[in-house]
Amino acid sequence: MYIVCLDMEGVLVPEIWIAFANATGIPELKKTTRDEPDYNKLMNYRLNILREHGLGLKEIQEVISTIDPMEGAKEFLDELRSMCQVIIISDTFTQFASPLMKKLDWPTLFCNSLEVGDNGEITGFKMRVEKSKLSTVKALKSIGFEIIAGGDSYNDLGMILEAEEGFLFKSTEQIKKDYPDLPAFEDYDELMKYLKKILK
Repeated sequence: MYIVCLDMEGVLVPEIWIAFANATGIPELKKTTRDEPDYNKLMNYRLNILREHGLGLKEIQEVISTIDPMEGAKEFLDELRSMCQVIIISDTFTQFASPLMKKLDWPTLFCNSLEVGDNGEITGFKMRVEKSKLSTVKALKSIGFEIIAGGDSYNDLGMILEAEEGFLFKSTEQIKKDYPDLPAFEDYDELMKYLKKILK
């Protein structure tokens, strides 16, 4: 039995931090896992910038409330969920993701959590497990599932390469060049055709 494991940001919804960077006019916050493979380093960098500017969870959630899933994402996800189990595995946080999951009709999401002070300052973050995407795929395989995994960034490569079938979606030219053997897709229609061949 197959389970499809998908990244969230860049695959189903726009990058939250890029939207927040645009809303606040702080270009340094545009850095994502496409630029920095070390997620802990990236998050600590972001939290330092938030502190410098006196920004907290409330301001980020206000921006997230304005974000919609990528065009066609919900329809793609609805069709895929009618064919097999789907788990979204993301390095984002429950405090960020809930409004977006509502707009996608509440798919299963495995992610992390933020540590937030009484004043709304984000003081830290708690990762669910080390290398959460790769660890989750390995765990699912250990209980008898076959995995199809896809994402767009460096932090998705562990689960993509561990899966029985892995692919890139709306990835960077550099990642596609570095991993030429991985199928790469730019739109949901062609991705669905690929998935249907595996799931038939």
